Amino acid sequence: MFEYPEDLKYTDSHEYIRLENNIATVGITAFAIDQLGDIVFLDLPEAGTKVEKGQTFGTIESVKAVEDIYSPVTGTVIEANTTLVDEPENIATDPYGASWLLKVSIEDESELSDTLSASAYSEKVEGK
Repeated sequence: MFEYPEDLKYTDSHEYIRLENNIATVGITAFAIDQLGDIVFLDLPEAGTKVEKGQTFGTIESVKAVEDIYSPVTGTVIEANTTLVDEPENIATDPYGASWLLKVSIEDESELSDTLSASAYSEKVEGK
């Protein structure tokens, strides 16, 4: 059983969003990290890159698989977590804190209307 903070919004593709003003901090959930196993590589866009909702913005590679990471919002990357790019194995240590992936200046907050609450996401992935 994993924790899913109530102040976050979640996607079907296992990203989370923490919204503060018009800045979305995006990461991947503890469930997704657990499913991937040991992370060995992370590719993220640079600041200034435009991301589109539903489109791939990077990849995460584990000893098991390579998975695309999808943007839950449309906007401009204002910061990427380069510490994780250099040390991807640390992503599991604090998925909802220090292990965020991107900070995005979002264009349209209404794009988040189809996200899941913590309880809905938990029910989806853990069948509760």
